Amino acid sequence: MKGRIVSVNVSLKKHVPKTPVSEIELRPDAGVLGDAHAGPGIRQVSLLAVESIERQKQVLLKSGSPGVSCPKGGELLVPGGFAENLTTQGLALSTIPIGTRLRIGDAVILEISKIGKECHQHCAIFHALGDCVMPREGVFARVIRGGTVRPDDEVNVEEHSSSDH
Repeated sequence: MKGRIVSVNVSLKKHVPKTPVSEIELRPDAGVLGDAHAGPGIRQVSLLAVESIERQKQVLLKSGSPGVSCPKGGELLVPGGFAENLTTQGLALSTIPIGTRLRIGDAVILEISKIGKECHQHCAIFHALGDCVMPREGVFARVIRGGTVRPDDEVNVEEHSSSDH
C-alpha cells in the first residue's frame, strides 16, 4: 500500500491547530523537532488522512453551517487543523495495524503505535460540528529512523520487523 504526504505541520503550543511548513525533522524518541508535542512516548508523531478531513467537510456541508473558523480566524478543516503533524493521502490510516512500519521517502521509518485518541476536552471542530474524526481516524507513531519529511514524499506501508527492537 502506498500513499503520499500532503502536508507537514507544527505548532509551538498544545491544543491549537498546527501550521503547515515546508519540511519537518523527525528524531527517534523525540518526534517532530520544534513541535509542542515533541518528546518520548508512543505519540511522537500524529497522522491524519486528507480523506478524513474531506469527510469532515461533508459533515459541515450537510449541517448547513456557513463556515467554521478557529479562534485566530483560520479555517479548521484543512491540513494541520486537527493538530496532526503529517497529513497523508491514499492510506486508510486507521485500518493499519499497530506495529506496522511506514517508510517515508528514502530514510524515515515510523511505527504505528496508537489508533485514535481520547478527547477529554472536545476541540473546536467538535464544538462547531458535533463530531471530530481525529479520535477515530487519526493515528500516532513512534519514530524508528529519523530524517526530513516534506509534502509529496511517498509513504510505503511495510511489514513490522521485530529485529529492530
